[in-house]
Amino acid sequence: MKEKNPTVAASSTSIFKQVLLTCSTQAKVYGSCVAAKVPEVERDMCLKEFVELRNCMQNVYPPLRCKIPGARNVFYDDGTKQLIVPTSDQVFCWKTTPFNPNATPSSDLIGEGPILSIRYSLNLKLLAVQRSPYEVQIQNRESGDTFTQKCRSESERILGFFWTDSPTCDIVFVKTSGLELFLCSSGIRSLQLAETKKLNVSWYVYTHESRLVLLASGMQCKSLTGFQISSVGIVRLPRFDMAMAKSEANSKPVLAAEDIYIITVYGRIYCLQLDKIAMQLHCYRFYRDAVIQQGSFPVYSNKIAVSVVDNVLLVHQVDAKVVIIYDIFADSQGPVSAPLPLLVRGFSRSNAAASQLMGQNVEGLEGKDSNHGETVIYGDEWVFLVPDLICDIANGVLWKIHLDLEAISSSSSEVQEILEFLQRRKLEANKAKLLCLAMTRTIILERRPVPMVARAIDVLVNSFSLSIKTGKHQAGSKVERGSTTSGSSVDGAIGKSISQVETFEKSPIQESGSGMHDKSIVKSSSFTSDSEDNVSFAENRGKSKNVDLSSSEQNGGNLVGTDVSVSEAQPSVVRPKDPGPGSTPLRIDEQQESLITSAAISPDDLCCFVFASVEEEMAGDASYLVAIIVEFLRSANLERLKVPSNIYVLMIQLLARNENYAELGLFITNKIIEPSKEVAMQLLASGRQNFQTKKLSLDMLRELALHHDYVLLLVQDGYYLEALRYARKTKVNTVQPSLFLEAAYASNDSQHLAAVLRFFSDFIPGFKSTTEYQTYGRCLAEMNTVVTA
Repeated sequence: MKEKNPTVAASSTSIFKQVLLTCSTQAKVYGSCVAAKVPEVERDMCLKEFVELRNCMQNVYPPLRCKIPGARNVFYDDGTKQLIVPTSDQVFCWKTTPFNPNATPSSDLIGEGPILSIRYSLNLKLLAVQRSPYEVQIQNRESGDTFTQKCRSESERILGFFWTDSPTCDIVFVKTSGLELFLCSSGIRSLQLAETKKLNVSWYVYTHESRLVLLASGMQCKSLTGFQISSVGIVRLPRFDMAMAKSEANSKPVLAAEDIYIITVYGRIYCLQLDKIAMQLHCYRFYRDAVIQQGSFPVYSNKIAVSVVDNVLLVHQVDAKVVIIYDIFADSQGPVSAPLPLLVRGFSRSNAAASQLMGQNVEGLEGKDSNHGETVIYGDEWVFLVPDLICDIANGVLWKIHLDLEAISSSSSEVQEILEFLQRRKLEANKAKLLCLAMTRTIILERRPVPMVARAIDVLVNSFSLSIKTGKHQAGSKVERGSTTSGSSVDGAIGKSISQVETFEKSPIQESGSGMHDKSIVKSSSFTSDSEDNVSFAENRGKSKNVDLSSSEQNGGNLVGTDVSVSEAQPSVVRPKDPGPGSTPLRIDEQQESLITSAAISPDDLCCFVFASVEEEMAGDASYLVAIIVEFLRSANLERLKVPSNIYVLMIQLLARNENYAELGLFITNKIIEPSKEVAMQLLASGRQNFQTKKLSLDMLRELALHHDYVLLLVQDGYYLEALRYARKTKVNTVQPSLFLEAAYASNDSQHLAAVLRFFSDFIPGFKSTTEYQTYGRCLAEMNTVVTA
């Protein structure tokens, strides 16, 4: 019986392992119940425990529920990655990274009063609360001391604030008159003004991930000025104007903060602007001395939202209830796949909050969860938080978006583009790798045109070569590089290079994909609130900047002082302008990952999981598979990769099966098949019916200086005297004399046997005292006696 496909088995094992880790408690309870009743078996035995285990296994992303009576608002602080739920006199906070469904919240006592915005300092020592457009209250969490920072002029208002990791300032106030940068005093009892940036501000957008704040001004609010305030200092970007279409000749549309998104993709900072009249999403790239429009994406809905997951741009078409996926790194101007819907997972009624808050128990909470099963996709109460969070205000839930790589792969017919897309994935690199292997195997089994398969193999080989150069390959075997001389005879080699991008993104800790086959891209982690009526987000996205902040890493973004030699994405018919020769991209400098993950596929993986697997299922003429392997050798030779010998062995088996010995001889002679002991032995096994192929195997052993093996083969073929001469010439002393003596005795030639005995007597000291000499000496005497008689 044929063994199970290793790629499928690995994927299933990964999913099963994740389910067991998530549902270990339920599994233990169910197992204990069954063990207590065995050997007696009855209908519906341990039914209650089984139902709880089933519900958990069907929801591998259990939600983290926030049950706070009297909740007045819900805020998200992207600087510290916390979900903040204030009550009249208290603040509850849940860390959203790493996600833990059983996490218990921290709490702080605060004074009564309105809350327009609330944020913790990056070191979590201070808590700042904006009480009105004119004052911000700051509280020391350790001592409980509180002080208030007010506007110096009644004509200016505070639009919002954010904490920084810059050495220049600790907290930044965004006012209608510009920016005010403050330092906290040593006693943390007051703020000291460090610097002021004067300009008129209508609204602003800020993300901690990019450390970039955009300030809008002008009648139409389309003139933007940017400041990047990071750990390496402050950089002011030149003022730039957003492109806005006009619906009528005299109309002047006003740009709103809700139409601007700051995203970070592959370490580069972009700004996306929604033009509702032109129905386009314009993309801008930030450089030190310029802001360059990179193109535009079409939109098909009056209301959209933007998310970024694993460097993939998701444009939510809210009215159509679908998501269009773009990979800005790719050269293609179109989406990665067909539009896909959202699928909400993880609403398990059995998974209530692990902790009891405000005196409520778990059972009481579960009884109020019945409405969660009726979640409306893209409901009116949904708020999207860049990069990868969705808040469902109606149900009090904070969802985390996950990519369903299987659904994306099956929704596109462009194999080469999908392979490139999967090779760039990092959060679920193992799943992406398995999908790449499966796709490559499928197109070979379907006997797609050889040039198409060759392009697919080029993608995998180039990606693996890039992972070696950047040090991202974590294979267990040692990676070797071959010389360019040994495969130079492969004709028609066309190198397809993949541009290298230095990505400094720190991979967040999150659950891996569940492996479901539903064509959806969202899998969720969730936060819920006790009272739907009392849960809401701050309404004005431009004024209360706790909602629009993207969830990001806390490491400082900065400016990289070298140009990035990459092919810029051009996602629309608008050709991007080129920045000046001295322009430097504005990028994120994140800490390197402690464990680098990569979807790169090694030549060994291709041989084991693609070529060898396909060879078992393909019947008839093997010339097609040989042609595919030759294309792989061409691609590997261009990247100077060492090809494992088992690929050459498979190639020899295929050629010998069709008796293409002449073609096999050319491959050996022209060094397309690299010499090795494994190759030589396979040539010997395949050339039993062809003398020329057998001779090629012997010549290869001599070429590789495998003298011991060459001598053994000569003896086995009956050329023991030639083997003796070759052994003496090459000083081979590892072959047992009994092999030569037995071959000579089997030839029934007394002279040959005498010559072999004399050879070993002369060249092996003490040979005459061995049992072998005595045994074959008697045999020689008997042979001579018979001849004399």
